[in-house]
Formats: sequence, C-alpha cells, structure tokens
Amino acid sequence: MENHTLRVIARMRSDFPAKFGVPRQSGLVPELTGRVVFEPEYRNPDALRGVEGFSHLWLIWQFSEAARDEWSPTVRPPRLGGNERMGVFATRSPFRPNPLGLSCVKLEGVEWDAPDGPALRVSGADLMDGTPIYDVKPYVPYADAHPDARGGFAQARAETIAVDFPPELLARVPEALRGALCGVLAQDPRPRYQNDPRRVYGMAFASLNVRFSVANGTLTVVDVAERETGAD
Repeated sequence: MENHTLRVIARMRSDFPAKFGVPRQSGLVPELTGRVVFEPEYRNPDALRGVEGFSHLWLIWQFSEAARDEWSPTVRPPRLGGNERMGVFATRSPFRPNPLGLSCVKLEGVEWDAPDGPALRVSGADLMDGTPIYDVKPYVPYADAHPDARGGFAQARAETIAVDFPPELLARVPEALRGALCGVLAQDPRPRYQNDPRRVYGMAFASLNVRFSVANGTLTVVDVAERETGAD
C-alpha cells in the first residue's frame, strides 16, 4: 500500500478548544470567526497574491481528534440520529480511512502585517482551535456551485432549536461573541442519540464554560463561567 506525506501548512485559530459544540458543517453559523495562521515556512506574502479576489475559500484539513489506525466501511451519521448505518463514503463522518475534512469558509480579509501573518480572517468555519490545515484553495462559483445537486439523506438543512439565554448570563459573554455563541447553541450541540431533559451539558467556547440543558424543544443556558487557565 502506498503512503504519502502531507505537510501541515497552517493551523486554525478558533473559539473551540474542544470538539463538543463545533458546528457539524461549515457555514451553519456565519457569525463564527477565526484565523488561518500559516506555519513559519509558509508565511510568504507571495503565496497569497490574488486571494482577496475570492469571497470564499476551501480548507482541506485533518480530523486531528478522530485519527484511527483502523477504519469501518459504515458509520452512524448524526443527521440520522446515530441509529442508522451508512457507507463512510456517503457521509462526512470524521472516522474515515484518511481523516481529512473539507470546509468552505468566507474570506473576511487578509492580515498582511500581523505578527504571525500574513494570516486569513475567515467566518463560518467548523474547525477546532489548532486544527492542522493541509491546503487552502479558492472557491470558484462557476465550477463549485451546483444548485440542482441532490443531497441524499442530508438534502435539507437541519432545523435549529430555540435558545433561552437569561440576560444576566448573556451579560457574562463578551459582546463580540454573543451572536456566534447563540448561533452555535441553536445548532443543538448535543449528540443526536442523547435526549435526557435532566442532563446538563458543558461546552467550552473561547474563554468560557457554558452549561445548558434541553427540554421540550428549547435549549436553556444555566451557567456561564470563565474557564480555568489551561482547561479545555
């Protein structure tokens, strides 16, 4: 069996220090912002010449928290509640022969003069902080957009959930992060197979720990606190 080496050219810097809560697809929460920070070897401004002419980019990256030595031909997609198996190549499951992810993000700008730049400011990303990125490619509308494409078992966008965020708890969230956090919670971060209304879930977001429960179709935030230094 042939083996090939991929070079990590960049890493994602986002508000997700852990997997839990990361949107299941890119673009679902456009308020989420992040930075693509290139490794020192690739911090050459010439490598980004012309990139600002594109509104969106493809990121090719590694499911670094899901890498395994073995693979299964079938997986349980969250969209189907985790109760039905589908072929791995008919899903976007992270558990693949090669744990590669593909995300389309919006390019918000290039930080040419940043200390770790040039770096890309993007929105709508579905990557953990520190995720290894193998390549960045421009999204080309005439070739990449197919309005009549079929979506299989994921034809329609999953419905969002109502969010009850008490004002006194929302006030603990930096104003610049409130829209993104509410958008993430509206995606219902719980595993699809968990539906215990008494359970309280914890999610790390930026410098915060957010605790919530879900009952009767509403997600209710029950606590927001600063994360301990070094905690994920």
